[in-house]
Amino acid sequence: MTEIAYETDIATDRARVLEALNTHDGLTGWWTNDVNRKDEVLFFNFPGVPEPFQLRRDQADEDRVVWVNVGAFPPHWAGTTISWDLKETPGGTRVAFAHSGFPEGEAEIPMISETWGLLMTRLKDYAETGEPNPFFTV
Repeated sequence: MTEIAYETDIATDRARVLEALNTHDGLTGWWTNDVNRKDEVLFFNFPGVPEPFQLRRDQADEDRVVWVNVGAFPPHWAGTTISWDLKETPGGTRVAFAHSGFPEGEAEIPMISETWGLLMTRLKDYAETGEPNPFFTV
């Protein structure tokens, strides 16, 4: 299985990073401005995309946030897992991100990897400043 991984230091405390990953205002502050939730399933809408991405939040504690793709869309995300491992550092919080479970040879990996790199920058900026700037706006 193929995995995309990034690590970044965010100059804020872990609580602020968790807020960015676990709340409506947080998620709409850096990823997409159209996020809905039913129980532990998050629905992310994107411009020009026919249906929302459906990610079930399986874990959300002070050290780790994990989402599992439970929707049929996008097909290349089927069965994948997204995780953020958080560790306090002297300057704030180190975030180790992974999106795993892609089949070997998945043709979309370069595009997905580039997008996650850009999203990690948005997450960092939002967590540090509190200023919303979602990558996608619907």
